[in-house]
Formats: sequence, C-alpha cells, structure tokens
Amino acid sequence: MSTKPKATGGVAAKSRKKTDKKECTDKVQAKKAPRKKLLPILRNDPWLEPYAEAVEGRHADALRKEKELTKEAGSLADFANAHNYFGLHRCANGSWVFREWAPNATSLVLTGDFSGWQQQLKYAATRIDDHGVWELRLAPDDIRHGQLYKMIVSWPGGSGERIPAYATRVVQDEKTAIFSAQVWHPDSAYEWQHDNFVPDTKPLLIYECHIGMAQEREGVGTYDEFRELVLPRIAADGYNAIQIMAIQEHPYYGSFGYHVSNFFAPSSRFGTPEQLKALVDAAHAAGIAVIMDIVHSHAVKNEAEGLGRLDGTGTQYFYQGARREHPAWDSLCFDYGKDEVLHFLLSNCKYWMEEFRFDGFRFDGVTSMLYYNHGLGQAFGSYGDYYNGAQDTNAICYLTLANKLIHSLNRHAITIAEEMSGMPGLALPVADGGMGFDYRMAMGIPDYWIKTLKEKKDEDWHPTSIFWELTNRRADEKTISYVESHDQALVGDKTVIFRLIDDKMYWHMMKDDDDMTVARGIALHKMIRLVTLATINGGYLNFMGNEFGHPEWIDFPREGNGWSYKYARRQWNLVDREELKYAYLNDFDNAMVQLVSGVHNFQALPVRKLWEKDDDQVLAFMRGNLVFVFNFSPDKSYDGYGILAPGGTYRTVLTTDSPSFGGYGNVDEKVRHLTQSDPLYAPHGVEWLRLYLPARSAMVLRKSR
Repeated sequence: MSTKPKATGGVAAKSRKKTDKKECTDKVQAKKAPRKKLLPILRNDPWLEPYAEAVEGRHADALRKEKELTKEAGSLADFANAHNYFGLHRCANGSWVFREWAPNATSLVLTGDFSGWQQQLKYAATRIDDHGVWELRLAPDDIRHGQLYKMIVSWPGGSGERIPAYATRVVQDEKTAIFSAQVWHPDSAYEWQHDNFVPDTKPLLIYECHIGMAQEREGVGTYDEFRELVLPRIAADGYNAIQIMAIQEHPYYGSFGYHVSNFFAPSSRFGTPEQLKALVDAAHAAGIAVIMDIVHSHAVKNEAEGLGRLDGTGTQYFYQGARREHPAWDSLCFDYGKDEVLHFLLSNCKYWMEEFRFDGFRFDGVTSMLYYNHGLGQAFGSYGDYYNGAQDTNAICYLTLANKLIHSLNRHAITIAEEMSGMPGLALPVADGGMGFDYRMAMGIPDYWIKTLKEKKDEDWHPTSIFWELTNRRADEKTISYVESHDQALVGDKTVIFRLIDDKMYWHMMKDDDDMTVARGIALHKMIRLVTLATINGGYLNFMGNEFGHPEWIDFPREGNGWSYKYARRQWNLVDREELKYAYLNDFDNAMVQLVSGVHNFQALPVRKLWEKDDDQVLAFMRGNLVFVFNFSPDKSYDGYGILAPGGTYRTVLTTDSPSFGGYGNVDEKVRHLTQSDPLYAPHGVEWLRLYLPARSAMVLRKSR
C-alpha cells in the first residue's frame, strides 16, 4: 500500500489501462479525456480544492486495496473470513482443527488440561505453507469443551506461552490470575429469538454503558444482571441504542476495556458468550440497537496474553521502530499496511456482527490512528493539518474498508468514529470520497461545557457562544452530540452534576431541602442537556447514570484504592428513592428524550435560530413545529418577552421549571400563546411570540397552526 496520497490521474490512471501501447496511448488519452468528475466531498466543500489530489488519492488507494484483497475472494465480505479458518474449530465429523499464523515460529504446540500442561508430540502443529500458517488436526476425544489451553511457540533464540490470536474464549484463573484460552463448543448453539432486527434510530439516542460496573453491588456485573436489571431501565428511559464498552477481552479491568489482548473473545469477566448473545437478543426484543465499542486503534503490550510477540517478533501485527509503541497509551500500534493485519481486523468486525449480532461499532481512538503523531499536541487549526503528509494513509485505507465491509454485511449497521481532529470526510459515504462512518463524535461539545462550568460566571454564559458551539459542524457529516461520556466521569475529572453541586449532593438532595446550590445545579443540568439534545444533527449520547446525576466518579479497583469496587458501580437506589431529587433529573431526561424521539427524523430538521440576545442571556430556535426557548440568566425573569417566530398558536409541551422536574412551577403550561403581528416583520413571515421566561429555565412549545 502507498504511504503517500496518490492522484487519480497520471501514474494511477495509467495503471488501470490495459493496452500494449501503454505509455503512448495514455498520453493521447490524457489530452483528450474530459476532466474527471469531482468527488462529492470536493464539490460540497470548495475549501478542499487545494487538497484535491490528496483526497482523491486516498479514495483511490482504498479502492485499489479493496480490489487487491478481493481478487480471489470476490468481495470484502468473503475476504473477511479469517476467523472461520484460523483458531480452534469443531469439524462436521466431530474432529478438531486448529490453525495459527506465526511466520517466525520454528515450532508450535498446544498444551493444556488435556496434556497435563506438558508438550506432547500429539499436539504439535505442522507448518503447512511458506506464509507461516501452522495446522493441527485432532480426534474428537483429544480435547473437550471447557478445557483450558495455550500455545507454546518456539522461534530462533527463544520460546514462550501464548494465547492464540483467534481465541474466542479466554478466562482468568482466580488464584493465579493467569489467562488461558478455553475450548468453547457447547452441546447446543444459542437459539436466537429475534431475527432480522432493524433499528429505528431516527434520531439515534445512545445509552453508553459498561457491563461490569452497571450493577449496584460492589463487584463485577454480569451479562445476565445487565439484561435483567439494567436493560429494562434503559428501555423505560426511551433510549433506542446501547453502546457497550469493554466487550473484547482485556487483562487489566481498570483499563476500561481499552487495552485489548484477545480481539475475538468477549470478556469472560461478565459471563459466557451465550449470555452475551442473550443480552443482545433481549435488547433487540425491546427495540434497542446494540453498538459495540470496538478497539482497533491499538493493543495491549502484554506478551503472554496478547499479540505483542506472538511468534517471537515484535512486528508481526505491529509497526516497526518508533511507531510500534503508542507514546501516551503504553500500547502497541497496528501496522495497517500489512494485508495480514487487514485480514485480522476486518474479520474481527465481521465476527462480532455475525456471531453476536451487534448492530454496529463505535471505533475508539480514531484520531490516534489517522496521524503519525497520534494527534498529540496538535491544534488542527487549518485544512492543511489534514493533508500535510503526516497522516497514516494505511489507517485511513483500513477504516474506509472496514466501513464498506460493515455496511455490506448489514445496510442498517451503525458506525461511529471517536475522532477529535475534525478530519473532513470521516463521516461521509465512501462513494462520496469519505471514510464511510455514519457519525462522528462531537468531542468539542463536552469540552465546551466543562470549560464553561470551570471558567465562566453564570452571568457570562452567552447564548451566541452556546448556539455556535452546538451547531458548528460540517453540513454533510452527522455527529453524535453529548454533554458527557464515560471520559468525564473518571477519577481526575468531574461529572457535570459534581461540577455544579460538588459535596453538597451528599447532604442536600432531599426533595424538601431548598439548598440554593443544589437548585442551581439541577436547573443547569436540565438546561445543558436539553439544549445539547435539541441541536443534534445525528444522534445524542448519555453515559449510564448521568441522566439522573449519578454522584461521584468512576474508579476501578487498583492498588491506590485498596482494590475497591466502591466507585466501579452504579447506585440505582438513588434514582429509585422518590424522596431524593435524583428522580427529578431522571424524569426530566425521560421527558426530553420522549419528546425528541416522538418526532420522526428530528435530527434532520433544520435548526432555525429565532432569537439570541447575550445581554438578556436568551436563546430561541425552532425545529419542525417545536420552539426551544432558554433563559440562562441566573437572576432575571422576563414577563412578556418577545421572540420572533412564525405566526400561529403555541402550547408548552415541556419546561424545566415544572415542579415534577424540581422546578418552581412559574410557567403556566395550560396557557395558549397567540403570536402578535408586527407590520415591520410581517414581510419576513414572523410575528411576536411573547412569553414569561423564569430565570435559569427552558421551555419547549409546539406550534399547532
């Protein structure tokens, strides 16, 4: 694969011509041929014109690589079948076959319960080709379901125990903490109850979650606990998708699942593969799509558990030299320029979709993949930062092919990129010259809210700034907006509710307590979420528990906290207790989610700004027949405040000031609001909509005629 962007003319064009008189013929054609039609990404954004060669080159690179990979397979879907060939498989006659790619190995032997953990000739694999594929065939009784095993790989100058790269079940011994692969082939396969699930995600409303910390008890939660206890809460809250973290097996629980060792193995900490399937099945029964947080941006350095030196070399799956190790994450960086790595990663995408029926993926750490410097310390202040030769075009090619594969397997699939640099085209279809993601994370929004809460006084919150930040995005790419994700809840940071209320939430969250700090916090918590959700152009995300203002932070068991699970759980009892104010926040979250999800394609409706006045701290905008009005002033309420809106009758359908949401009931929700004509604005089709706007509150009105 080329490491530099390539133009679609010149040499690239010549390579596609099939003629004996190649050089002469191409020169003539180059003169006569009309200008090649621009990719939509270039037509839609004139600022990209100076970088057309790089944009077109990257697009051509992906198409060329796809053609190269599928020359024999026929399609990406047929190419991405490494998981059906490598690893341990039960054959139709009951026998077993095991294969591993280990080109530097001089011998490879399976060892485990079945051999007393000794090397036996019976379990020695044979190298079957020059490419480095090893194969072992075993009789039906040579190994059994549930037995533990590993490989002993030898190479010039050394040897070591390794877990197979394509292991689908990996478990940890409770006493020794050692990880091993496990033979997993139950007598009966899981019987899916809900086939052909099609998510209704317009708009996409994501509930980000972590299986292990979703339970209330101090310990590691399970797939079954999540299915039985948490999934019903999510359905009741109105979210139509869950985004599950930490599914791929990882040695260190505290890594939040981002230091993956075994890419094809669902984490055994949470239960069996069948229990994960039951969870996905139950979510589909509830109309909830299941998105997996997939980590293809790096891998754990652990050599005994992971891929680091599987065949004795450090570069089998990873880059060479200084590019091998991630300078900030203490992990290893995949070499996306190797066909074998593409085979591994693309097959990994297909495996999770086929075996567990995930509806899509949120790709973690995309910024780190795109740039040689991983985006570290770079401001990305101009378009030139995206096309200056510092981009890993191998990774760009992989992501493009991954998206093509995923959407070919399921046209309803959802792909999301966690990316902060703003590289153009990330969330554009491949055919348009993009990388094919459906959405990109709007990572600047939580940063904006944190900065506002940390640095600005309430009276300095400006609607112009808020509206610009929430709507400043590429018109042709969809985003996932959010106030806070798991990132903002980790130790060392603070959730929004903690920034607003801090330690007063320990003592003043009873409904009959009128603490003003808590009142302010609850009011702003609701307003921040409503204005963020109301301005989406793709989807909205909430991390579990934050909908009701979950207290404190996330801290996984570690030496520094005495290996405690106290902060690696969710305290659901707080929202269940009606005497506490957490219920106010949860009920409001339910109401705003229900309102937005009740408008089909809400995310695609134009956001029409009606009013913004920084002096008053008032913002109003319209989507469809809904008008959203915010008064961010901490101490000024306005009676008869005029907003220019389309003429008609408006009724209040939601207000943060409702007593049922912890407000003061200053808005009469039964009043019909009739607009008043003004000759000055009549030619513009707007009239005065006059409202009572309590301080630090928001309301949503629906136009009825």
